[in-house]
Amino acid sequence: MPRVNRTAVLSLLIVSSSVFLLFQLYYYRKYVSKPGPHILSRTGHLTASDIQWPGFLLAAEQKGFELLELRGEDPRLASLDTLSGEEIPLHFLLRLHGYIIQVVFLYERSGNYLWHGALRLKANMDRSFAPFKRLDFGRHAGAYDRPELVLTVLDGLDIRIPRNVSRFLSEQRHARFLECRYRDARNFLQLYPDDTSADAVDFRRKVKSLLHLAAQTLAHLNIPFWLSSGTCLGWFRQCSVISYSRDVDIGIFSVDFRSDIITAFRDAGLALKHKFGKVEDSLELSFLSDDVKLDIFFFYEDGDVVWNGGTQAKSGRKFKYFFPRFTLCWAELLELKVRVPCETLDYVTANYGATWSVPVRSWDWKSSPSNVQENGVWPQTKWAEVIQVY
Repeated sequence: MPRVNRTAVLSLLIVSSSVFLLFQLYYYRKYVSKPGPHILSRTGHLTASDIQWPGFLLAAEQKGFELLELRGEDPRLASLDTLSGEEIPLHFLLRLHGYIIQVVFLYERSGNYLWHGALRLKANMDRSFAPFKRLDFGRHAGAYDRPELVLTVLDGLDIRIPRNVSRFLSEQRHARFLECRYRDARNFLQLYPDDTSADAVDFRRKVKSLLHLAAQTLAHLNIPFWLSSGTCLGWFRQCSVISYSRDVDIGIFSVDFRSDIITAFRDAGLALKHKFGKVEDSLELSFLSDDVKLDIFFFYEDGDVVWNGGTQAKSGRKFKYFFPRFTLCWAELLELKVRVPCETLDYVTANYGATWSVPVRSWDWKSSPSNVQENGVWPQTKWAEVIQVY
């Protein structure tokens, strides 16, 4: 087998990935982020067809590389009003003498993070082109915080790499991204039109501000969280928040609890409304900001299920809410990169039953959830510790 020129391979990889990343960032900022149609002519601007076969790919072919190009719909152009049909490059696979270079396109999303699409072969594509199961990128769509890049030298070539390589690699292992289900959400909103009143619009504005503040606070503490309860249902069902829910619900695994979490939220300007339970049993925190509650439910692992607790303040009654085990994926809500259960349908069905797609305005947290069970009563001698209302 002929020896591959390592410098040539690296040069091609660096040039291709850098040029395309820079172009897409420029394209998004200059055109996609602005309202109105995004049609660029050949008279001085670029269209999607203009960038299908850029000069460096021609150079690659001249050096003997074979190319497999994978494209997919541009999620940045999708919304409840417009279901994008625009296709963008997602992955290029370059093959030479049995060696494979995978070029992954990272696109800037509105939540100020980077996204890449899944690697999905179309019916007419050569499935023997590469060992696809061994490729690290593309099994699923992925999302990443924007890394700080530093310049280094490899084989005499100037290249940029993430300053914190270990963090980037850790993100890569947990980068799976779930796109909002715009088509299903639009169908839902045709049956159940959203509230467009001034109060509802103001509520969504407050929720966005509160969710961004909560994410920032928990990021500083290095505590992962995910959308739970009604907030998760709103994202899954209608790609938004439920305007009549009146609160924001998030979940945190109990093992990630930190003793300074209450102080951190207070320092961020949120008032503690109540603290129920204790770290090892049924912990629940509720904060208030601008008349909107942030409910934080702590989840406990128990065999093949996980559960969170609930407490009735006036009686000390305890409740458990059971969910099948789940993993966490990234998603976007209100221009924020947030985690959701990857098995979202199972999670939502556990909480809201098979009729989760039908809005329910009257909800009793002690009896309405499909997964609720009574869990005894807190002894009155413990009430001062486990039932704190402010």
